[in-house]
Amino acid sequence: MAARGRFITFEGIDGSGKSTQARLFHKFLRDNGYASILTREPGGSVGAEDIRKLLVEGDTGRWSPETEILLFTAARRDHLERTILPALERGETVLCDRFADSTRVYQGAARADLRSVVDQLHSLMIGREPDMTFIIDMDPEKSLTRGLARNSGEDRFEDFGLPFQQKLRSGFLALAQEFPDRCHVINGQDTPAGVHAQIRPLLMPEL
Repeated sequence: MAARGRFITFEGIDGSGKSTQARLFHKFLRDNGYASILTREPGGSVGAEDIRKLLVEGDTGRWSPETEILLFTAARRDHLERTILPALERGETVLCDRFADSTRVYQGAARADLRSVVDQLHSLMIGREPDMTFIIDMDPEKSLTRGLARNSGEDRFEDFGLPFQQKLRSGFLALAQEFPDRCHVINGQDTPAGVHAQIRPLLMPEL
């Protein structure tokens, strides 16, 4: 069992399978006696879930990239205060489906060239990085088809189309090179069980 809380994030383009991997590892850890919580962004707390609806539903032009950054940061701050930090202080492992890296890529690179704004707000209002990040790398065309097939009603970013998803993939791969100590790129083309098997030997020594 973990002696101290560890903060693990799963990142990737829409439909990459990161949410599935987060759920699989939450079950795996709980089944093996590790105290852990599974959470997500945007969301993960009552206030952040309210903001989530504003961000992932509606037309693509509903918000400017600048406004999105502010909304994501507000949701993340509430999530951090009310969910992530309390769990880490209890010594639990926090598995999070997306965190600040998504804002760095989506609004900081793919939507607009606003990375410096994202980083400044992160430094001022969040100030926390994950201990380890798994970037699930997936072919953008396949992942977009998968994401749209869910018909979840939260398709605002998928509706930007394939070129946007291609920009996102490039952004996440560049991020992995920028933060090589914590970011691990995982081949998402495999089955869910196969992807899980790639991640397990990387994650377990850290817990």
